[in-house]
Amino acid sequence: MGGPLISRRDFLALGSAAALLPSVAFAAAPTGTKLHGLSAFGDLKYPADFKQFDYLNADAPKGGTFIFSPPNWIFNQSPLTFNTLNTFVAKGDAPPRMEMCFDTLMASALDEPDALYGLVAEGVTISGDHNTFEFALRPEARFHDGTPLTAEDVAHSFKLYKQDGHPDLLLPLTQMIEAVAVDPHTFRLSFSGKQSPRTILNVAGFPIASKAYFEANPFTGGGMKVPLGSGPYRVGRVAAGQTIEYERVEDYWARELPVNRGLYNFDRIRIEFYRDRQAGFEAFKKGDVLFRQEFTARVWVTGYDFPALKEGKVVKREFPAERRPSMQATAINQRRERFRDPRMRKALALCFDFEWTKRNLFYDSYERSQSCFERSDYRAEGMPSPEELALLEPLRGKIPDEAFGEAVIQPVSDGSGRDRKLLGAAVKLLAEAGWKRNGQFVQNAKGETLTMELLVDEDDWIRIDSPWIENMKAIGIDASIRVVDSAQYTARQANFDFDLISMAMSFAATPTRDDIENLFHSRAATLPGSRNFPGTADPAVDALVEAAGKAESRQELTTTLRALDRVLRARLDWIPNWYLPNHRAAFWDMFGYKEPKPDFGFPVEAMWWFDKDKAAAIGKA
Repeated sequence: MGGPLISRRDFLALGSAAALLPSVAFAAAPTGTKLHGLSAFGDLKYPADFKQFDYLNADAPKGGTFIFSPPNWIFNQSPLTFNTLNTFVAKGDAPPRMEMCFDTLMASALDEPDALYGLVAEGVTISGDHNTFEFALRPEARFHDGTPLTAEDVAHSFKLYKQDGHPDLLLPLTQMIEAVAVDPHTFRLSFSGKQSPRTILNVAGFPIASKAYFEANPFTGGGMKVPLGSGPYRVGRVAAGQTIEYERVEDYWARELPVNRGLYNFDRIRIEFYRDRQAGFEAFKKGDVLFRQEFTARVWVTGYDFPALKEGKVVKREFPAERRPSMQATAINQRRERFRDPRMRKALALCFDFEWTKRNLFYDSYERSQSCFERSDYRAEGMPSPEELALLEPLRGKIPDEAFGEAVIQPVSDGSGRDRKLLGAAVKLLAEAGWKRNGQFVQNAKGETLTMELLVDEDDWIRIDSPWIENMKAIGIDASIRVVDSAQYTARQANFDFDLISMAMSFAATPTRDDIENLFHSRAATLPGSRNFPGTADPAVDALVEAAGKAESRQELTTTLRALDRVLRARLDWIPNWYLPNHRAAFWDMFGYKEPKPDFGFPVEAMWWFDKDKAAAIGKA
């Protein structure tokens, strides 16, 4: 599926081309000596004796309750409902922020693109061949029941993840060959040598689970039993599918570590689950929810006129978006034969009139997404550079010819909502692909009608996607939208049981091979729960993903991802949607926060704090 195979010779040629690019090797990181931090290319901002991250207020008071509906989530989590508290596996829907209950070996600095500093591990020593990492663990690390967190727990966690973990945890550990507790406070992690040099930046941030807990309870089991954690919060009050509270652990063992000073200030973090966006907005207006990121342009423009905002009790403002590549697009599931022809995929894309949608539904607030790495230097522009061509030439004949020209841009419509020129081109493409009009719909030579179902989990998407569906019907496709509940949506998504499905996500500021493999590599195409929704299984794409994983400088990584972007955009496995350059946020004026926000993250629930004087002033003390 996805085109002709790439030969070993061409794969080696691609690797040779990548090696010609200028680089400062990750391999130049010091070996044989304990390091306080790691970054992709060695450029750490904070020295070994740093006291706190600059973007945090180390004197922030503790207290109060933060109530919100999360704007983002990881692993098997869902913002609409939950039926399990096990967030480590692909099965079930877990509540967002369960990860705040678990510590990690190292923690990210959000004012650096890829830096990690010691949390459970006070330091890490890299072997001479850069395949083994030995972590020195802090002896004071504790689980919430007071038992020590040891290297046995870390080793057991990594073994569980490699065998049965969620794909976000499993895939980066593909090349792990050893996870060993050398002694209670020394953990050794070894790879085969085939891993990306930056894989360690992913796995050093994996949550650490209790070995004792998962020896007594099945790791792959679901249910509402609370796993034993060690992090700054523990699970408190739970109403399955409706509400979860996380309670701050007052005697949290790591509260005074430099990576944590100024973080985790709220006594309670409560997440409210609303299956309907309007219901969530009404709760916010009443003060039942205290912070909201707005993802509906119509509401942002017309809905924020309620009394509390007019009285100055609610703040409405925008914060700069992160300097991280993002992708919002609709996947076309090529596991289904009718979608494997690129002409078919292009025809579907031509039916989407972004210009009409932007003006009539988005109040001109979104921009058209074009790239798989939007809002970043990894987005391909114009003609390929000589360095990009060095990567692409070995693949000529195995990737679309469009990858060698101007970076593919989706055509601009006339904004009418039914651009006759674009729809005519779509009809022609369908005919070339073997789909001819027969009455109301097009059919192939077997007499099969071309059907297409767009899977969604919220009614709001009907309003946005219906014009697209109507255009598909206009060119003879039997198209429809299927709204399902969150649990069914998660199950169908995990098992690739859909025709089309949309996704929005952000990559790390310095994407690792593991980040992009989960979306684009053939290894993820058959792995239930992966993000490779289109089923992309193209050896040429695999080769570029592998080359990106081997990049040894930011320049080389940028060049390789731009080349990959060109190929992905030419393949059109994903139909690009739109993006927003800022965070649209509204909140009851009872919080303190430090500005400017960091460039690479916006975890309000972790960074902000309760301001009792502000709260008293608006009657929320």
